[in-house]
Amino acid sequence: MAPAALMTPAQRKLGMLLCLVTIVLAVLDTNIVSAATVPIVRELDPVHGIDRLPWLVSAFALAATALLPLYGKLCDVYGAKRVLLGAVGTFLLGSALCGAAQSMGQLIAFRALQGVGGGGLMSVTMVVIAHLKDPEERGAGKGGAMGGIVAGLGMAVGPLVGALFTDHVSWRWIFYVNLPLGLIVLVGAALVIKLPPAAGRRGLDFPGAALAAAFATGLLLVTEWGGKDYAWTSPVVLGIAVGTLAALGLFLWRQATAADPVLPLSLFRIPLVRLGFAVQGLAGMGMTGAIMYVMLYLQIARGIAPTSASLYLIPMAAGMTAIGLLVGRLTARGHAPRTFLVAGAGCAALALALLGLSGPDTGLWAVGAELGLLGAGFGQLIGQLITLVQEAAPRHQLGVATTGIRFFQTLGSAVGAALFGTVLARVFAAGEPGRPLGAVRALTGAAREHAVRSFTDAVDVVFLSASGVMALVLLLALRLRPTEAEVPEPPVLAA
Repeated sequence: MAPAALMTPAQRKLGMLLCLVTIVLAVLDTNIVSAATVPIVRELDPVHGIDRLPWLVSAFALAATALLPLYGKLCDVYGAKRVLLGAVGTFLLGSALCGAAQSMGQLIAFRALQGVGGGGLMSVTMVVIAHLKDPEERGAGKGGAMGGIVAGLGMAVGPLVGALFTDHVSWRWIFYVNLPLGLIVLVGAALVIKLPPAAGRRGLDFPGAALAAAFATGLLLVTEWGGKDYAWTSPVVLGIAVGTLAALGLFLWRQATAADPVLPLSLFRIPLVRLGFAVQGLAGMGMTGAIMYVMLYLQIARGIAPTSASLYLIPMAAGMTAIGLLVGRLTARGHAPRTFLVAGAGCAALALALLGLSGPDTGLWAVGAELGLLGAGFGQLIGQLITLVQEAAPRHQLGVATTGIRFFQTLGSAVGAALFGTVLARVFAAGEPGRPLGAVRALTGAAREHAVRSFTDAVDVVFLSASGVMALVLLLALRLRPTEAEVPEPPVLAA
């Protein structure tokens, strides 16, 4: 039975709203902590806290990413609503404990628990959105597009929200603010959302899920530590890299031989799903390079305070929102999603290339316009990809297909952060041998001018590299055959 027969139109709209609030919670907590690291260290561990900051920032992402494949399988086996309620409850428990933490060790542990729930917030919510759409909305991309817009907005404004709470209330409120919103979602979803029962019980591939978690964790650790805490050729990084490759090999073998795999390799035989995973991973690389290094450029090259620098992401969020709403209307009227994927990749590639041509004297209005164009590009990419993959997935694999695309986006972001970080460090070191990047802001006179120029040259190379990544996305989007993108099969409605 379809959700349309179980829920009234008003209930479906309320369910959609609850899902969008859930996505906001997920995305904000991915990067909101970055604006509060200094006050956290000052209060909890002023002596050694700075050395443990990488774990504070990474604990959420590690836990969330590691469990993504399992979340998808749980949705297909037990029903998306049950899994969503469990994920929200775990997230709220972790948020409350983070706000009450009395040491850095406690905060890191509670942040990981929060990530366990947070990993299911966005991915499982997108599965629920697919169920809540009317049959006549299938193919329109409405729910996926709105989810993508909200996710992009949260990513852009997260640092600003964190800075505001930290400056005017307390860093603890970046966690406590989740509680009232999360409780509304939890109670509302329990009472309003009604999905068909799961079609039947199947086995869970726990060994496969464990190997996927080991691979994701290893990859994130390599990209987080390599070239920063440890040299790329250090025994620690090389050892983790070897273990990560071994976990990947064992995971692929397990998925090929398991009776009911956690991420069926048969999904990769579907051209639209395979291309969607690749495009989402590359888009994750491009977006990571944009947001992270725009903030660095504004703070180091232009001397703008972190809170003020966050305001320059507003044009990106505005561009993403405006174009996302327009695309949602156009796809609902029958325009091909492939058109927007191609246009979005082209806009993003152009915007990143223009950012790559920026210098220390480029007008800030021009940077804002380039970020607006970048937002317009990503606004056409994110939601459309999720919807197309959902529509192409087999009925009984909607959950694993949806969490799969989120999984590849997260891994792409991690690889992008490592790749672009290495590029930045190498190019800057060539212009300023022996000088750490963090020392630029303390310089004065000619030394500062030269160091800023070297940094700008380095970040320009990063933006141009990210533009090349988005050009590759454009080429992949052009490979989508019109029949695949314009006439998708209806997605599954079994919870």
